[in-house]
Amino acid sequence: MLLIYCPYCQVERAETEFHCGGEAHIARPADPSKASDEDWVEFLYMRNNPKGLTAERWRHNNGCGRFFNAVRDTVSDKFLKFYKAGEPMPDLEAIAKEAGK
Repeated sequence: MLLIYCPYCQVERAETEFHCGGEAHIARPADPSKASDEDWVEFLYMRNNPKGLTAERWRHNNGCGRFFNAVRDTVSDKFLKFYKAGEPMPDLEAIAKEAGK
């Protein structure tokens, strides 16, 4: 079982309380009414699927209900950092070095 830390509730709970929302820091088209079909396809469907560290968006469904971000290693499934929505994405290379990756 994975344990996930909610930066809003400041508690660590079982993964069953959370829902993964996919890749974090995906920018909406600046002017949605002028976005092309290709822009919408890129925004809605195209995601990175890296082997290693990735920033993901999570929601604490059975807690505060808020979205937050987490850095997770997709190889080991280990979480390395949690941070609130709206905060900038941390330097993944620095986190990897810190973790000895």
